[in-house]
Amino acid sequence: MAYTETKTTSYGSRVKSSCGGIGFGILLFIAGTVVLWWNEGRTVRTGDMLDEVKGAYVEMENPNKKDAALDGELIHATAMATTEDSLVDAQFGLGAKAISITRKVEYYQWVEQQHSESKDKLGGSQETTTTYTYTKAWVSEPVESAEFKDPAYQKKNFVLTTIEPAEQYAENVSFGAYKLTSSQIRSISSRENLDLALSEDLLRQFDQTTKTAYQRFYGIETKPEPVAPQPAAPAVALSDSAKAVADSLQAVSDSIKAVTDSLMAKAENKKDLEYVHQAGNMLYFGRVPGSPEIGDVRVTFEKVVPAKVSIIAVVDGDSFKPYKAKNDETFQQLSMGKKSADEMIQAAESSNNIMKWLLRLLGVFLVITGLKSVFSIIETVLKVVPFVSNIVGWGVGVVCTVVGIVWSLIVIAIAWIFYRPLLGITLLVIAGLLIWLFAFKGKDKVMELAKKKEPVNNQ
Repeated sequence: MAYTETKTTSYGSRVKSSCGGIGFGILLFIAGTVVLWWNEGRTVRTGDMLDEVKGAYVEMENPNKKDAALDGELIHATAMATTEDSLVDAQFGLGAKAISITRKVEYYQWVEQQHSESKDKLGGSQETTTTYTYTKAWVSEPVESAEFKDPAYQKKNFVLTTIEPAEQYAENVSFGAYKLTSSQIRSISSRENLDLALSEDLLRQFDQTTKTAYQRFYGIETKPEPVAPQPAAPAVALSDSAKAVADSLQAVSDSIKAVTDSLMAKAENKKDLEYVHQAGNMLYFGRVPGSPEIGDVRVTFEKVVPAKVSIIAVVDGDSFKPYKAKNDETFQQLSMGKKSADEMIQAAESSNNIMKWLLRLLGVFLVITGLKSVFSIIETVLKVVPFVSNIVGWGVGVVCTVVGIVWSLIVIAIAWIFYRPLLGITLLVIAGLLIWLFAFKGKDKVMELAKKKEPVNNQ
């Protein structure tokens, strides 16, 4: 069931908060401008560097044999990445000859979500209703439920055990006759499940500590030990022949029991313990893996195995190093599988283009949000009459959005004039056109939309 909390903010507090938001808005505006400028320079420098790489690399025909003539050269090559290093997870006694091994830990916990809705009141105050809901989910860290808003869910979380995630990498990974660098090693992604081979003593130890933690939290007493069967009453005396038959039957029964006990023992060795279970590459702490309870923990193990990879890098003795372009930008790349140099460079160009637009959107968002924070004081002062405030707030939002976009285009254009004059001038023309449309053609449209919005707000 949802838990709600209602808070009322006075008109004076809202005005004071908006005044404080002016400084924060200015910082956001400056940060957005810096991001836009820096991103354009980064994009151009990266593009120039990749263009340089296209004409600078040579093919390494046989990575399995060192070639002194290639020392210091930017090369492209494909070979198997292999290792003889044995990695060990000391806490669980697991090991493998692998490029890396990873231990991932998840906890089954109550998780709090919140959703807020605000309503302006006549006189300028604001009423905010926050609804808190709770769901069970697997998370990467234990959740502190003592801070939950709903008292019914406070202190509902616990964990059967706490285990740190871990990741190990081999120090020596070969690429034919050469060695990969640590950054190249970490780029290899040929992950596979690491089969568990845990000792029986360790499993029993885990089971006992987990059982204790479970019983302490859920208040379940330990099951009493089964009572040993009482000796049977003396049998009635039998004749010699009847006794011989009985002895034969008993011998057969004992043989059957011995075989059954042996099979049961083998089955018992393969059977999971009560509170710890193994399934493939997962070790599960809890009673029923298919029906998790709060406090359950699951640990999964993976390894990175030898695989064919392609690289572009500078040969540095028996290893590699990044390529340094004329503009001081650096580049090296590792891709999984057999990839041509053109494919790898195109992938790098695509990544550069995606990053360019993501940072542009971030910069524009910061600029617009900063402007809205600076001018939100106008809307807040008019909150004494919510209807008027809504109209003004809508208009301020439109103006801040348009101004923010225009400003962003101007910043991008100036940056491109600095780095790419032709494109920069084109962007400045577009920004000027937007200013003209908004200043001379958009004024009447804004007033018309504001009038259309008035009847809606009156309702």
